[in-house]
Amino acid sequence: MQQKGTIQIIEWEDLDKRKFYSLGVFMTMTTRLTVYPASLIRTLLQVQRGQALYTGTLDAFCKILRAEGLRGLYRGFMVSTFTLVSGQAYITTYELVRKYASRYSPSNTVKSLVAGGAASLVAQTITVPIDVVSQQLMMQGQGEHLTRFKVKAPAAASSSSKRGRFSFGQTRDIVVQICAADGFRGFYRGYVASLLTYIPNSALWWPFYHFYSERLSNLAPSNCPQLMVLAVAGPMAAATASTITNPMDVVRARVQVEGRSSVIDTFKQLLAEEGARGMTKGLSARIIAAMPTSVLIVVGYESLKRLSLRADLVESRHW
Repeated sequence: MQQKGTIQIIEWEDLDKRKFYSLGVFMTMTTRLTVYPASLIRTLLQVQRGQALYTGTLDAFCKILRAEGLRGLYRGFMVSTFTLVSGQAYITTYELVRKYASRYSPSNTVKSLVAGGAASLVAQTITVPIDVVSQQLMMQGQGEHLTRFKVKAPAAASSSSKRGRFSFGQTRDIVVQICAADGFRGFYRGYVASLLTYIPNSALWWPFYHFYSERLSNLAPSNCPQLMVLAVAGPMAAATASTITNPMDVVRARVQVEGRSSVIDTFKQLLAEEGARGMTKGLSARIIAAMPTSVLIVVGYESLKRLSLRADLVESRHW
């Protein structure tokens, strides 16, 4: 176990892996359920031209809630739950690469930077097809005119069959249309843009997280709980990383939803049509999603690692 300032870092070899993975699935699902509405709004804001449909995050939230109810804020959520696999792949890769990188550098910043980037590469390879389908489903409400693909209108039926249709029928419609239009490659549309967004975002988040947690721990009173320090450092790191990488996230969303093939051309068109302001589209929604996600990840992940600590180490660790 490594100690940085007053922050103790539990490493891979300290964990009981069975506890770690079983509790990790629950943590990942809880996090996605909490932040999904903000992710949906972020995508809608990034894809729309100017302020054609929504003027901002709050306006989008109110209009969707008024028109479609709570269910409208969770369009495509069932598909997105498959990212549970990528979530486990992410944390496994992160921890293993940190362990491997420690052979070459004792710097926590270097280990976090390398491990965060590698973990994002693995996770995005699994996540992009899920995101492509999920984002098309997000557009099927008030933003359906922004996408190439449309689901078939459900025939009159009982409420229970309509719920089933909403969950599975629309997903099948989108998958079939993507296959017909673009083939298998269609499910990896925007893959490069995703890597250019999330690898830097992840690579930046971890070093900023450790940087802020170290600084805050030095400023905090001696009786301040360690988890409270980490819970503040996480959102600060998320806001910093999100602000830096948001321009590419806007490009990624447009490439995937509109079916574009060129990241560079999409970037140029966005800049020509909406100027520098276009690069900030959806930023507030992204930060709103990222900050509570960071709190959940930090508190949940740090608690997860403590709960997953090997039995022979529990008595020797004091927080």
